[in-house]
Amino acid sequence: MSSVVVGTAGHIDHGKSALVQALTGTHPDRLKEEKERGITIELGFARQTIDGITFAFVDVPGHERFIKNMLAGVGGIDLVVLVVAADESVMPQTREHFDICRLLRVPAGLVALTKSDLVDLETLELVRLEVRELVAGSFLEGAPMVPVSSRTGSGLDVFRAALVEASQKSITRSVEAATRLPIDRVFTMKGFGTVVTGTLVSGRIAVDDELVIAPGSRRVKVRGVQVHGQRQGEAVAGQRAAINLGGVEVDDVDRGQSLIAANAFEETRVVDAAVEMLPAAPPLEHGARVHVHQGTAEILGRVGVVTPSVIGSREESGGSEPAVPPHHAGERALGAPVEPGVRRESGRPAIVPGSRGFVRLRLEGPAVMTRGDRFILRSYSPLSTIGGGVVLDPRPRRGPIRSKAALERCRKLDLEPLSEPGEKAEAELRAAEVMIAEAGAAAFAVCALESRVGVAPGDVAAWSEKLVATGRAVRAGDVLVAPRVLRGLSEAIVAGLTTHHREHPLSEGVPREELRERLFRRGHPALFDRVLEDLAASGNVVARDRVALSAHRVTLSADEERARAAIERIYKESRLTPPDASSLAASVGASEAVVDRVLKLLQRQKTLIRIADLLFHEEALSRLKTDVAALKGGSRSVTKIDVAGFKERFGVTRKFAIPLLEYLDRERVTRRVGDARIVL
Repeated sequence: MSSVVVGTAGHIDHGKSALVQALTGTHPDRLKEEKERGITIELGFARQTIDGITFAFVDVPGHERFIKNMLAGVGGIDLVVLVVAADESVMPQTREHFDICRLLRVPAGLVALTKSDLVDLETLELVRLEVRELVAGSFLEGAPMVPVSSRTGSGLDVFRAALVEASQKSITRSVEAATRLPIDRVFTMKGFGTVVTGTLVSGRIAVDDELVIAPGSRRVKVRGVQVHGQRQGEAVAGQRAAINLGGVEVDDVDRGQSLIAANAFEETRVVDAAVEMLPAAPPLEHGARVHVHQGTAEILGRVGVVTPSVIGSREESGGSEPAVPPHHAGERALGAPVEPGVRRESGRPAIVPGSRGFVRLRLEGPAVMTRGDRFILRSYSPLSTIGGGVVLDPRPRRGPIRSKAALERCRKLDLEPLSEPGEKAEAELRAAEVMIAEAGAAAFAVCALESRVGVAPGDVAAWSEKLVATGRAVRAGDVLVAPRVLRGLSEAIVAGLTTHHREHPLSEGVPREELRERLFRRGHPALFDRVLEDLAASGNVVARDRVALSAHRVTLSADEERARAAIERIYKESRLTPPDASSLAASVGASEAVVDRVLKLLQRQKTLIRIADLLFHEEALSRLKTDVAALKGGSRSVTKIDVAGFKERFGVTRKFAIPLLEYLDRERVTRRVGDARIVL
């Protein structure tokens, strides 16, 4: 059975609740005060099945004082019933509710002309004309307009048929998308505990699921699920559900929070968005304080209007945009260009009534938003609906917004006007490309395709592959990066190694981690590894513990070559009693600097092996391991050797014996037991 969430909209006392009761048999008003005063204050809920379709009705308050409650209910609806009383026609809240539904892009709906039994046919026709004028050019143009009477039942059958027809145009919500249920009601039930309700806008919720209440990080477990008043194993997108939660008290949850899948969404306080202003609204000035309504949440925030750079402003020198810009009397005289639909009000950029522009919203509290979320803007004071918009980027990078680059960025991220599925898919790929490019060397996590771009969890892998296949990104481990970043790093590594080899010809390369710290300290490690792999695969570098150009060869000067030959001969001949390194300069007739460079080279080449503070020739140590192992012979009995025996057998003093025995332990030739060693 399909499920459709229907929201009512309209002026106070126009019969919204009475219509819902007539259709469902349930009066949605549940509060004592609502029943006493005869007006809806809080959201009301009812349901009815018509022609195999379950309609879940969300009845909203019509009084202007309760618009914020109306907004909490209308965000999750699939279609709207615009209720207009035939004896009063279009009223202020009729217009405001209609504007809200239009701004939220409610896809379908119909009009109920209630109280039709109170007027004559001529009056009813005049009301029809006024409503047609109101909805002209909107999603309700041409929608069914049905006269009904909740008192007499006249027109209800026609209305039910129209409701079923309108439901065919409602949106289909994605069951495969990340789980998200904006909470519109919280209460406790004896024997069950905390219960939250809302419309599941995406994903599914099943018994025993572990979810998160956000904003916040409180984890909860689903103890029970009800859909339309019936216990179910799970609820799916598009259904109104009541969720019984474990691990949380009722006082710890509020309307405006959301029940979400872990790691599927990110909290934010800054979003970039496209805003559409109502024709009768005042200009939306840069720095204005507004109420932002998204889902069931209401958050205060400030508006930053995105415009081309102002001559002589901070943006030209790279300064970031202040939360509330100062007035500059000189700006008006500069004649700086602005985005169409944007003009200057009192020296500030402003989006003019009836136009569309881009903004950065700085929220005063955390919010859970993702790309594509719709929201409503209301003025701070006096309270009135002024516009609405869509989130383009829920976590934009910091930077100036009054610049041509910022404006161009918003245009690339824009979601409108897009109609064809192919256009929308291309727009989402373009948005991901912009975000990946902005991430730079820090890289863009593959999982952020879900939390920031809004890709369904099951589609993340395919999206990642498509971004790579189209050349928009390169994948390195669990991150995506713009190809130019890898090209730049590759060039930097080659240039850095070239300089190192020129300045240190005896060096066999730069230690891998040292090279990363030097060239890519703030970058993502996976990118560095990916570039080294590519350079090694192409034959340009050799990347082991040290990184070097493939063409590099250690070159010694004549003095260094002589010193090398002499030092290697001395250590070979001294075998297990090598000389002190500090005395080598005099023995080989070279400077201390030359001897130091040669000693380091021989150690890197593993010709000389350092044990504690001593250096031994590799051949001497190899011969020692063979001789000690030979002490055991073919015998199965335990063969031991102590310090005294070792000194006598190999002709060394305690100074050399102790480090050499410890070396044999590390090489697993011997194992220490008490004061002796067992030959393994």
